[in-house]
Amino acid sequence: MADFPIDTQYFDSFDGTRIAWHELGEGRALVLIHGYFSDANTNWIRYGHAAAIAAKGYRVIMPDLRAHGQSARPHDDAAYLPDTLTRDGHALVEHLGLTDYDLGGYSLGARTVSRMLATGAQPGRIIFAGMGLDGLTDTHRRVDHFTNILTNLGRHERGSPEWLAEAFLKTTKGDSVALLGILKTFVDTPLAAIRGFDQPALVVAGVEDFDNGSARDLADALPNATYSEIPGGHMSCVAKPELGQAIAAFL
Repeated sequence: MADFPIDTQYFDSFDGTRIAWHELGEGRALVLIHGYFSDANTNWIRYGHAAAIAAKGYRVIMPDLRAHGQSARPHDDAAYLPDTLTRDGHALVEHLGLTDYDLGGYSLGARTVSRMLATGAQPGRIIFAGMGLDGLTDTHRRVDHFTNILTNLGRHERGSPEWLAEAFLKTTKGDSVALLGILKTFVDTPLAAIRGFDQPALVVAGVEDFDNGSARDLADALPNATYSEIPGGHMSCVAKPELGQAIAAFL
């Protein structure tokens, strides 16, 4: 596969928070948003997904969400109001002057995609990866799960899902205070709104991934969706080439 240089840039979002984004490739723009505790490099670049998509003639644009990666990690409550990540997404699209583009995300990134769509984003095609229907319509189950992880660091049973999440957090050098703030930004997307997302959509998830409910149910709720199952669970499928291959094939 061709080697694509990665360009990292920064901009000030709607409230002045410094947001990093990374891009590679040339062609039609695809904005890809990473998951919670992760960053653009871990989710999209390290395992070759972005390169596989760029090889199809795409300019792949990957922000680091606030409190993640190379973006700012404010500790002020005012930086984590409901739909703040949504507003960051709109701000990036506006900053780059994108009008004809595609939009996708993994886990929290997919949740952010749903909120951007619900608040006026108009991409050509949409991608929900690592996301089920319940993860969009009822966000509080995951909020409780992650609050428990972040407020009990060092006390989780070895090998448990909480322990594994904490281990992943250490690899991405996460800031627990800022990441707790992110949980306050979650907003449910009503089922009626999801049924109105009529763009061609890809729903892709690991065959063992039920962290956010049923991905198949999400595909069924979307009026124009393709459903794709890949190997692995919520954490492991990100490291498998099938994730990038599925997105590249859809596009």
